[in-house]
Amino acid sequence: MIKYIDEIKDLKGKKVLLRLDLNVPIENGVVTDTYRIERVIETIDFLRSEEAQIIIISHCEGKESETLAPMWRYLNGYFPVQFSETYFTPEAFDKLLKLENRGVLMFENLRNNPGEKENDLDFAKKLAQMADIYVNDAFGVSHRKHASIVGVPQFLPHYGGLLMFQEIEHLSKVFHPVHPFIFILGGAKFETKMPLIKKYLESADCVFIGGALANNIFKEKGFEVGTSLISEGEFGIKKMLQNPKLSFPVDVTVLKSNGSVSFKGFKKPSASSADSPMRREKSDQVEKDECIVDAGPETIIQLKKIIDNAKTIVWNGPFGNFEKGFGDKTEQLAEVIANATRPTEQSFGRASQGTVSIVGGGDTLASINKLGLNDKFSFISTGGGAMLDYLVNETLPGIEALEK
Repeated sequence: MIKYIDEIKDLKGKKVLLRLDLNVPIENGVVTDTYRIERVIETIDFLRSEEAQIIIISHCEGKESETLAPMWRYLNGYFPVQFSETYFTPEAFDKLLKLENRGVLMFENLRNNPGEKENDLDFAKKLAQMADIYVNDAFGVSHRKHASIVGVPQFLPHYGGLLMFQEIEHLSKVFHPVHPFIFILGGAKFETKMPLIKKYLESADCVFIGGALANNIFKEKGFEVGTSLISEGEFGIKKMLQNPKLSFPVDVTVLKSNGSVSFKGFKKPSASSADSPMRREKSDQVEKDECIVDAGPETIIQLKKIIDNAKTIVWNGPFGNFEKGFGDKTEQLAEVIANATRPTEQSFGRASQGTVSIVGGGDTLASINKLGLNDKFSFISTGGGAMLDYLVNETLPGIEALEK
């Protein structure tokens, strides 16, 4: 059983090592998506209200995010935050010793030290020696067996943060959903999503596979996929296709080698229609020089019919190739789910079940943020891979470390 920070009786003057997930998109040194940072403000505010001394540690990695400096600057808009570029140096120790109650000190990128990813216990022990209490509020990285996630709790009294509590509370509802229950999965890497698909084909009423994942299904069904991204390997798709709960796009957006964009369906021409003038004029088949880059318009209509009848909706992963600028079908799906989400209402003294929507994944969140739909979903998880791992295994290494 995890203990959470609101169960700590006396935090005044205690140094709290707070593991956060501040790995957010950066452009030109500025945070471009603040959602993940804003979700941890509640935990920091709580610790400050209890007069703790807060020591923030986090990681970041990406083209422009090898430093946490942009995140530090953003947090300073909420409350004063000091910054230490080094760990375990005289300068760092001086800042730790001078940290006052309600004060906040952020350390530079954990992954600058190889001991973080290697889960080096000596590194974990050094981190632990900086504080009296450890708090994990980094659900989004709690699927990693890294030193700051599973190592540090071995050396300090440990607790979950307020965001960690919310993630577990809401995501665990998926294990006992109200039906009809639809699970929508996009993105790529069929090999990593396979356990999730198998599990929820058993418990959900419909598992809808979109994004690049669907390309493997199209290929298994004998459709031409051109130059589309395919996950290599044998995943037992043929057996899955026999399950009536499995659903996938009925049409796609394709990008031709000359840069033109069009929509293609998936109807195999019959022998009688293959030579018809209409078939020659407009083929429904993806051609060899075309790449599937998004779902098609008919697919969104198809999904809306399923979603409108659902009581529980879980969605993770985009339908289109965001790097090539194909995000519109993902955005349309976000709007459909947002419009279908209905809160629980009181009727004649009894609670009537509304529609619960739980979503997660980086590009998925980017679409929701762009459209300003954050408050239209029942719960938005800050985890991408962590959310998927939790939904498969019903726990994570970081959660298990807090339970010990």
